[in-house]
Amino acid sequence: MSSKGIFSISFNQDHGCFICATDTGLRIYNVEPLTQKLFLNYDTVGSLACAEMLFRTNLLAVVGGGSFPRFDEKAVLIWDDSQKDPAKKVVMEITFAQPVVAVKMKRERLIVVLRNQVHVFSFPNKPQKLFTFGTRDNPKGLCEVSGFGQTLVFPGHKCGSVQIVDLETTQPGQSSSPITINAHQNDLACLALNQNGTLMATASKKGTLIRVFDLVTKKQVVELRRGADTAMLYCISFSHDSAFLCASSDKGTVHIFAVKETHLNKRSSFKQMGFLGTYVESQWGLASFTVAAECACTCAFGPGHSVIAVCVDGTFHKYVFTTDGNCNREAYDVYLDIGDDME
Repeated sequence: MSSKGIFSISFNQDHGCFICATDTGLRIYNVEPLTQKLFLNYDTVGSLACAEMLFRTNLLAVVGGGSFPRFDEKAVLIWDDSQKDPAKKVVMEITFAQPVVAVKMKRERLIVVLRNQVHVFSFPNKPQKLFTFGTRDNPKGLCEVSGFGQTLVFPGHKCGSVQIVDLETTQPGQSSSPITINAHQNDLACLALNQNGTLMATASKKGTLIRVFDLVTKKQVVELRRGADTAMLYCISFSHDSAFLCASSDKGTVHIFAVKETHLNKRSSFKQMGFLGTYVESQWGLASFTVAAECACTCAFGPGHSVIAVCVDGTFHKYVFTTDGNCNREAYDVYLDIGDDME
């Protein structure tokens, strides 16, 4: 967390907005142009540990946390901002036996992540619990669901493994075990899915490699090298057309890789022993830009060849890259100040 009191930042499903859960409430921003769309202050919602948007609808999922929580850290509240009466804005509350570490929303599903479980509910009318999946200890709440597909991924029971669930074919009450991919030898640090849930990207706590898997064949399609030194990856994100991938780490660099036309990536002259025992050539990013080091940062692709990075120090960065590796800053702002102008 930053000195600005920001506990979580996440983009909505189309990357057109981002939502911040903070010690002073909740803020939602539009990306293009950068404007504050909603501010729910400390008196209204207290301090929040995490918050999620459902596309651009009025439904938000919030979890209490931080210094002055108004809501329980073991509960997910669904907030309907279209309700005029403040007393009626909390339209749903689901309480668990343990603290909630992450929430994901789809138009017809609500996914709640605890440290050792992932719960899937029908949503939003009369929510019913459909499934519960066990995971290894997952303090970061790693879990992704595809924006427009039905794929759900989260840590498996084995170190470095990922469980993959098709929400469309999995039936409530069935004891079907999810498909598992052994992605890394170390614990997972990051997960990402493309929009339709056909590609998954993973990184381990070592943070040197990002692996991309085809979820139809369950095979690795490319291995990308972030760097040679160990790093903590904060975020991996696919472009809307799945052609590119961006990643941010505590080194303060946001890397951009080609996923479809991998010949665009820079190559290293040395060959390194591959995960599967074969010699593979390392592919390095085709472009990169820098933000503040050791400052958690969430990144996503914007319109055209642009990448947006939103950091917990309150800064907003937009860079445009070319396929030959140039990367130029198009926008820089302190988004928290934009919000303060409105109040």
